[in-house]
Amino acid sequence: MTKFKKRLLPPLLTLSLLLLACAAAGAQESPRQPDAAETLASLRRLGVVGSVLYVGAHPDDENTAVLAHLARGRGVRTAYLSLTRGDGGQNILGSEKGELLGLVRTQELLAARRVDGAEQLFTRAIDFGFTRSPEETFRIWGHEEVLADVVWVVRNFRPDVMVTRFPTTGEGGHGQHTASAILASEAFDAAGDPARFPEQLRLGVRPWRPKRLVWNVFNRSGEPPKDAERMLSVDVGGYDQLLGRSYTEIAAESRTMHKSQGQGTPARRGPALNYFAHLKGEPAAKDLFDGVDLSWRRFEGGAEVGRLLEEAARRYDPANPAASLPLLVRAHRELRKLLEREGRGEVWPLAAERRLPAARLNQLLEVIRSCAGLWMEAVAAEPYLTPGGEARITATLVNRSDFPLRLQGFRLSGFGVKQDRIGAELKNNEPVSKTFNATVPKTAPLSQPYWLEEEPGKGLFHVREQLIVGWPERPAPLALVNITAGEEGEELTFSVPLQYRWTDRVRGDLYRPVVVVPEVAVALSEQTLVFPDRRPKQVRVTLRNNTAHASAGTLRLRLPAGWTASPAEVAVALQGGGEEFRASFSVTPPQGASAAALAAEYESAGKTFTRGLLEIDYPHIPRQTLFPAASARLVRMDLARRGRRVGYVMGSGDEVPEALRQVGYEVTLLSDEDLEAADLLRFDAVVTGVRAYNTRAALRRQQPRLLEYVERGGTLVVQYNTPDRTLEGARLGPFPFKLSQERVTDERAPLVALAPGDALMLEPNRVAPSDFEGWVQERGLYFASEWDARYTPLFSSRDPGGPELKGSTLVARHGKGTYVYTGLAFFRQLPAGVPGAYRLFVNLLSAGRRGPGVSDEGRDR
Repeated sequence: MTKFKKRLLPPLLTLSLLLLACAAAGAQESPRQPDAAETLASLRRLGVVGSVLYVGAHPDDENTAVLAHLARGRGVRTAYLSLTRGDGGQNILGSEKGELLGLVRTQELLAARRVDGAEQLFTRAIDFGFTRSPEETFRIWGHEEVLADVVWVVRNFRPDVMVTRFPTTGEGGHGQHTASAILASEAFDAAGDPARFPEQLRLGVRPWRPKRLVWNVFNRSGEPPKDAERMLSVDVGGYDQLLGRSYTEIAAESRTMHKSQGQGTPARRGPALNYFAHLKGEPAAKDLFDGVDLSWRRFEGGAEVGRLLEEAARRYDPANPAASLPLLVRAHRELRKLLEREGRGEVWPLAAERRLPAARLNQLLEVIRSCAGLWMEAVAAEPYLTPGGEARITATLVNRSDFPLRLQGFRLSGFGVKQDRIGAELKNNEPVSKTFNATVPKTAPLSQPYWLEEEPGKGLFHVREQLIVGWPERPAPLALVNITAGEEGEELTFSVPLQYRWTDRVRGDLYRPVVVVPEVAVALSEQTLVFPDRRPKQVRVTLRNNTAHASAGTLRLRLPAGWTASPAEVAVALQGGGEEFRASFSVTPPQGASAAALAAEYESAGKTFTRGLLEIDYPHIPRQTLFPAASARLVRMDLARRGRRVGYVMGSGDEVPEALRQVGYEVTLLSDEDLEAADLLRFDAVVTGVRAYNTRAALRRQQPRLLEYVERGGTLVVQYNTPDRTLEGARLGPFPFKLSQERVTDERAPLVALAPGDALMLEPNRVAPSDFEGWVQERGLYFASEWDARYTPLFSSRDPGGPELKGSTLVARHGKGTYVYTGLAFFRQLPAGVPGAYRLFVNLLSAGRRGPGVSDEGRDR
């Protein structure tokens, strides 16, 4: 499933709270308390104050072994800056594409960082698909716009060392990879120049120039790279006694979080040398941090902070972690003084709070919490809140130590709720709970991901608030808990994410973020409606009341001229408490070809509701809630179809089956058992989904049955598969062909017919050059590079400046039937309602239904 969200926190929330919220949020499971060894490891890292910014283009570009070594091994503050959120890739888990896939991959990156210990940052750049050059990338992104974002991140994060994943010379292959290295190099210089992007300085950041910029050189073969003697080498395979794992083992777990990309990675043990080539700044002789003061002495007043933390780590007793609390509380006091000095004279108070000392303050609070065994949670009675609605919230604290702690007050950010002077003593292992009612502001925005609040462009997301550029997400609503500690009453402020908790009979306690949703959600059953003729279609609309109050109003569709809906509007009466109302409209298209947009709206008590509620729910990431506009694309085309019944073998998930139902096909999803025993000849065509052979072993085993189906007169259409180890020894077609990484990424690149007289180009729809207009993102991917002479290639295409490729679509007549392999991106085009893609795909499905006089009910066998 899938859903949309916005935030209820004020826009100027500090980065320190963001980092705490991100660290606290995980998949839908009970919050985890670190054990004594992990607490000591965290305490030791508090004594180190260096920082590294690692720069790549996409989720999964990062070297997780290097990140784990730096963050957990060296203890330096480490962040991965992914220029994009991975919106343009494929999804092995489900059908999410585009911005929805970007949301999944954002959360996978955050899950990976929770494992390897680094932080996660982004720019506004959109992954719009594969590019062959950085020049093409910059034409779409906007060079200066993305450079400004990278400079903004550097000035905020203030890294001592910057690392690029890719070189500027193009060996990274993808144009966006090379662009990321170029931008890192340019930002290294521009961030320290007050004349570059001076508008940023008015928001509180200062110019900043890192000590050096290096390239993390490729080392895929395991052999030292060329000129290795001139490079720094770092063994990232060290073993951490406290964590009980090597950094390469941690890295494998981190990388495996990229599940939508199928990045499950085996753990490595033993030495793992990485090499770093100097690019800019002061060269390092022996260590990445040569010339960088990694101690607290680099800050005014920091020596005392460092001394206290060092002593706390030295005297730490894993059998009695609470014994370290007096020193840690004193370190907290000194660090607060340091932050006050750091923030003096700032143009904008957030500036100091983004820097390393503030991040260390939050980490120190987490160590204090761990040493005290302090359990804190803020739980709402319902997962959904509405603007102007009521929220019942229970905060619970348990101090599991004898160290004197006293609860002084709560504050709920964004609600205006504040409870001070509670003065409850937190005695050892005695829970203290406080329940209160809060009113959500009527102006509270929906919990939409901030980069999706406005319609994105082709190359950039539109973000109005400069201060949140770079953040992975806005934090969930927070409860701020004030506690005084020790005899001197040092004030500690903990940030606790507001969550909803429920108990599953199998998995136990589960948590999910609390989100602000519309009072009434409006959902359409389809996002694209295709009309192959003038016959009307039913459009189903569902309303959901997210309040406890009844709602009465009017539901209607907004249609362009030439399109009609019956009825014109529907009277609605909704009870409260999540009740749903369903209505159906009959929509009739115009006579000729047309593309338009439909919108549904519900009007009640002077308010108009136009957004739905969509949830993305995978077990390895927190549940994501979004609010898409209740709109659909309408496409009227003339489409001839022969045959009716299609068997579909789902692969890694796509929306092609529903797209085929839109134009009148009866689509049956074939299980593994069906592949083994079903009568395939009852289908006019069988289609395998994207990556089906990669993901379904049963399909590979039953391929002889499918080829026999073709030989006996069936039509088999195989969509793209990736040439990975799952296909070793597999026979995809009746005759040999070889898959490759070849693709055409420009969706406007000409597709030249190589066999214009082939029946697949003529029947039942005559395919014309105009049918290749209006395609989205790409032409296709994973083309065949070599094939048996018995295959006929249908098209030739090339990217600008690229080689001519003829392996996008291969056709072979085998026995009485037809076999097709196609790497054309039908999985994108059909759900998007591209008319020409429909005409061509229907022709492929109609391969076995040639000639006049063949009924639409099925052929004689």
